[in-house]
Amino acid sequence: MALSLLGLVVSPAVGETWEATLTPFASGSFPAPRPLHAHYGFGWSGFSAATADVRFTKSASDNYELDAVGGTIGVTRTLWRYDIVHTANAATGTLRPLTVVETEKTRRKETKSEVTYLPEAVISRQEEQKSGATVTKDRRFDFPNALSVEAALLFLRSQPMPDGATYRVVVYPATSAYLCTITVKGRERVSVPAGSYPALKLNLQLSKIGPKHELTPHKKFRNAVVWLSDDNDRLVLRIEAQVYVGKVFAELRSVEYARPNL
Repeated sequence: MALSLLGLVVSPAVGETWEATLTPFASGSFPAPRPLHAHYGFGWSGFSAATADVRFTKSASDNYELDAVGGTIGVTRTLWRYDIVHTANAATGTLRPLTVVETEKTRRKETKSEVTYLPEAVISRQEEQKSGATVTKDRRFDFPNALSVEAALLFLRSQPMPDGATYRVVVYPATSAYLCTITVKGRERVSVPAGSYPALKLNLQLSKIGPKHELTPHKKFRNAVVWLSDDNDRLVLRIEAQVYVGKVFAELRSVEYARPNL
């Protein structure tokens, strides 16, 4: 949810296509993630605006499953009512994405999205209900190894991530594809409401991928920094992003780990 806020243009080396700069998609040897229940807060300029509960575990079909429920709170909710229910699945062995299903509701409309990830393409359907009318739009993005946001995070956390390392993947959250570049800027200690953690500091950049696979600037996003816990969990601790409305953030407020059945 928070990662979908991020973006900036990436320029490949002269004479080299951006496709050639992608990191080969292969699961690393880092320890598998533990099942957890986390609570996140969101806002801008230090002002709290929304919360989300996130549960990560294995599904009945033995795949990784992430379930998130969130929405605006307080004064923000009086101005803009927004609620979201999000479920994503990925294969435990390969970390490849399988499906993402999401429902967003505001006072005026409800939008349902279903995304299916194939080895060679992404297929999405979006259904919008507004003023008693329903509009459905189908999309297909032909590109090998395009990832969901969750699968991209699973892939990233499985990598060694030494200082200075750069990873590039194609991410398709719901209706558009993005070239995502992550650079490990270093390590530092970070304090969030959930506690104080040693952390990996990552720079995150996005470029939108057009119909002919051309790269274009993200119109609403400038740059972002992500902190992951520098331990076996590599949990998302904090995200800070510069967007068209200013500086927005997401931070971990609490986390509980279940018994290690993953």
